[in-house]
Amino acid sequence: MIRQVRRTSILLSIGLFSGISTATQQRPIQAPIWAGHLNIAEFVKTEDAKLASAEAAIAALSKVQGPRTVDNTVEPFDEAFMEIDDAVGLAKLVREAGPDSAFRDQGNEYVSRAESARQGLLLNRVVYNALTAVDLSKADAATKYYVDRRLQMSKWAGVNRSAAERSRLKALRDELSKSQTSFIHNIDEDHRKLVVKPAELDGLPADFLESHKPDPDGMIVLAAETDLYPVLKFAISEDVRRRMLQTAYNIGYPKNRDVALQMLGLRFEIAQLLGYSSWADYDAASKMTRNAKAIENFIAELDKVERPVAEREFPLLLEEKRKFNRAANNVSVHDLAFLIEQVRRQKYGVDSSALRAYLPVPAVMQALRDISSKFFQVEFRKEENPSVWHPSVETWDVLDQGSMIGRIYLDLYARPGKANAWETLPLRDGKLGQQLPEAVLIVNLPNATAGDPGLMEQEELDGLFHEFGHAVHKILSGSRARWAGEHPGMTGTLEFDFVEAPSQFFEQFPELPSLLTMFARQYKTNEPIPSDLVNRLRGAAAFGRAMLGTSSNSLSALSLESHERKPVGMDLDSVLNRENQRFSLLKMAPDTHFWASWFHLADYSSNYYLYDWDAVIVQDFLAQFDLSRPLVLEPSLRYRKAVLEPGGSMSANDLVRNFLGRPQNFDAFKKWLEEEFTER
Repeated sequence: MIRQVRRTSILLSIGLFSGISTATQQRPIQAPIWAGHLNIAEFVKTEDAKLASAEAAIAALSKVQGPRTVDNTVEPFDEAFMEIDDAVGLAKLVREAGPDSAFRDQGNEYVSRAESARQGLLLNRVVYNALTAVDLSKADAATKYYVDRRLQMSKWAGVNRSAAERSRLKALRDELSKSQTSFIHNIDEDHRKLVVKPAELDGLPADFLESHKPDPDGMIVLAAETDLYPVLKFAISEDVRRRMLQTAYNIGYPKNRDVALQMLGLRFEIAQLLGYSSWADYDAASKMTRNAKAIENFIAELDKVERPVAEREFPLLLEEKRKFNRAANNVSVHDLAFLIEQVRRQKYGVDSSALRAYLPVPAVMQALRDISSKFFQVEFRKEENPSVWHPSVETWDVLDQGSMIGRIYLDLYARPGKANAWETLPLRDGKLGQQLPEAVLIVNLPNATAGDPGLMEQEELDGLFHEFGHAVHKILSGSRARWAGEHPGMTGTLEFDFVEAPSQFFEQFPELPSLLTMFARQYKTNEPIPSDLVNRLRGAAAFGRAMLGTSSNSLSALSLESHERKPVGMDLDSVLNRENQRFSLLKMAPDTHFWASWFHLADYSSNYYLYDWDAVIVQDFLAQFDLSRPLVLEPSLRYRKAVLEPGGSMSANDLVRNFLGRPQNFDAFKKWLEEEFTER
């Protein structure tokens, strides 16, 4: 998966208040994150102040005399953690979406500085000893879990090692942070184009062609970050699809070649210093899986479930390919989306380009608000004239029973200099009574043009709901968090291999017929989407799940294998090809270096499996709902209370058990995967 993370009002359809408030806006209780950060100097001043505040909190904690208590030790520790986390959040925002390259470079620098401060906090022996000495006998359960988890995270970081080892670990972590930041920055700043002749875009929807006019030389320029999906899905020319994929899959190359090996080498050295055989085993210790062997077992078990279904899908794909190339004997990565589309057209009479006409961005955004409001039982209030980093960015205050509980920013549209991203960034940690949580969606939707409001692909629709699921999880958990550091993020106390479950759960919603019919209207005529088309779309959506799943599983294997040994002499192209042959039925695209464009290699390291791990959990969750009536209050409220609101105040395994009444299993996932061949 490349950096993705994925209306007409339904007010009258579902009989509730509109998800976007039209009432007079109340004065926000917390200034927007961009207030005062309109230039580099103010940004630097803010970052330095946050890091200095964290240092002051740590100093105060260290000077405490007498018994260690929650108030004099845990509170200043959490304050320091929150200040550092917020510094990282703002710096990442600037790096990904800052107004100009100089600003983005400064953000890049402060990401490394702030993450270095966070590592310093984890490795601070004085802080660790102070937390260990706190009397928690009368503390609440959340506090006990928080302190215990933070102490364990410090142990994983190496706090109980010698001073010399801690110093070395800190230096290695700082180098790793810089390498990871450089890897992502190289992707973000690499905006690649493909130039094609108009005739080469045969098969693309009319609205796409209308928004991609030939230049003075008679050529059409395609952008990898925004045009990849429609070209791969609709272009009849296999050559164009191949070249488009090569353009996208070579982003970051060759710059990231040495950076990737440096990252892998630093991780291996850190793991060895901490007594682990590999980074994969070390990093799994803090996850639901607990060790690399469990991840290997999961990948193997998933293959057993997916492969039989994929082997039934593959002949149908090859049959379609032979209609265009009679000598074809394989299906390549650049073929998959196109051939899935062709099978769906033949079997179900579904042309995905027809769906685009019912998905104009403004209507989809309205539906996102309304569906989210009803399901999560919150209200979204759009701020007027917000303080933001680009005029197109929207700011939504989130309210629960009339009280503001957080803020979500939506940076929706592609523009020069913006990251090649579909992601949600945490901007501010939430802490009950002290600070409201904030998050930003950074996606790349099509820009509207004259006569075209910006029509979305199904993948973009799903991706938008996916990212919004992340943001709502951040807000609902953070608004009730006893501690800022218990957030559901990469550095929070919630196991990281659960964080994609709430987002993948919500991305299923726009495909449900009961919801799609509420908002999908033809952008020119405003006619509702025909129910027959909706039913055919639902049936067609089941085809290709296993083929897509095996491809994802091969990337999980790449993620794991590349972190299971010292990377001396490692050829990541060879590793990817080997794992692709093991798990996927697709032929790799020639002359590509996908891993160089894959930001998950930097921030998810050996843990890409978590997308599939969480996909299994998600289908188990969805099986608890009547999907013909997904907005019914009781199960949605139970999901919010049991899964989202607790954040990292308890283990993810407990969150799953509390909602399901048992641990997760593969049963619902298998049923979902086989739906194409079982439901007629």
